[in-house]
Amino acid sequence: MHLGKYEIVKQVGKGATATVYLAHDPFAQRAVAIKAVAAAVFENGEAGRVARKHFVTEASFAGKLRHPHIVEIYDAVADADPCYIVMEYMPGGTLEANTRPDNLLPVPEAVGIIFKCSRALDFAHRRGVIHRDLKPANLLRGEGTEVKISDFGAALSLASDQSYLEGIGSPAYMSPEQIVGVALGPQSDMFSLGVVFYELLTGHRPFDAANHIALAYQIQTAEPPPPSTLRPEVPSRIDQIVARALKKSPTERYPTWEEFSADLAAAFRADDVAALRDSQLGDSEKFSWLRPLYFFKEFSDVELWEVLHFSRWRHFSRGEMLLRENEPGDFFAVLVTGQVKVSKQRRLLNVLAAGECFGEMAYLTPEQGTRTADVVAASDGMLIAVGTEALSRASQATRHSFDRAFLRILVERLDLANIRLASAAL
Repeated sequence: MHLGKYEIVKQVGKGATATVYLAHDPFAQRAVAIKAVAAAVFENGEAGRVARKHFVTEASFAGKLRHPHIVEIYDAVADADPCYIVMEYMPGGTLEANTRPDNLLPVPEAVGIIFKCSRALDFAHRRGVIHRDLKPANLLRGEGTEVKISDFGAALSLASDQSYLEGIGSPAYMSPEQIVGVALGPQSDMFSLGVVFYELLTGHRPFDAANHIALAYQIQTAEPPPPSTLRPEVPSRIDQIVARALKKSPTERYPTWEEFSADLAAAFRADDVAALRDSQLGDSEKFSWLRPLYFFKEFSDVELWEVLHFSRWRHFSRGEMLLRENEPGDFFAVLVTGQVKVSKQRRLLNVLAAGECFGEMAYLTPEQGTRTADVVAASDGMLIAVGTEALSRASQATRHSFDRAFLRILVERLDLANIRLASAAL
């Protein structure tokens, strides 16, 4: 069976209006997911109008919302029967299975998932897009801890003339302002993500009722118990983050996604959460370490996530020789924590701290082939090593960001050298 050029492998899901297939794209040589909607669905009165609107909205994002934690839409065909949308295939399914009390994720993993979603939503909101239908069924798992937001069919573009009064969304995850139909901002998605977070932590929804009217009343008036009352291992700092995301008034929630993400990152690194996980750094923690570093200040979130995928992390101890003059080198490093001393022929040239790089000549002058100085750890710390071959295979945007960072640092070091020379001449 085929849909257009795509070879259908099997059906993987079916809803009220759409069927989802796993398929093979013979041209791109990759697995894809196809959401197919029979043309007759669009002719079913008001429900058909809403279904068509969702289809057109989701299809309009093809090639636009490219982020490591948003499912990419590759293609859309609206003039066939069925109409269909071709998107990235996520083999791990949805997070619905992890909202059962008997199948909860470890607390650190749940924190990491919400952190990644918060960065993706910040990316979308900066482009004027509000999701409006965040729920576990729309969060998809990939390999390992990979997670991506899907189904932007209900999304609202703040630059358009769409009405807010459409009752779009899943009732249990709607914000109070979404229920009453007032203008929505990023804090509406923040509330919905808070509901998802609560459910991932506890296996229970913070608001639950026998019918939609009672549910709407709860969302607008009830204060759910802290997650730790249902799962004692949840630290109090996580309780506080969830509580703030679930505030009734948008103005009482986090003012920006960056502040929400920062609290999640701080919680992930905190001792009480660290005690719940092993010593292996998770992707979210790595990102939270890199984001404030000076070297990466002009990198976009998308580029920074790419860096995580091809860099190597390591701890070092005071006195450890990290690079040796005249030895071959095929990587450079960025200090995440700690300090190092740079020396040439036993003469101290510089002391570098977190956010600075060393060994970059291996990338900038590969024809030289050897290190130009010794680098010794002046304290305990942590670094990321970036292989020159791995960087050569990175996206053009990421390579350009590295080039700009190197240029900025080289200019600053040249200025510093000139100041030192001028001082020595006095």
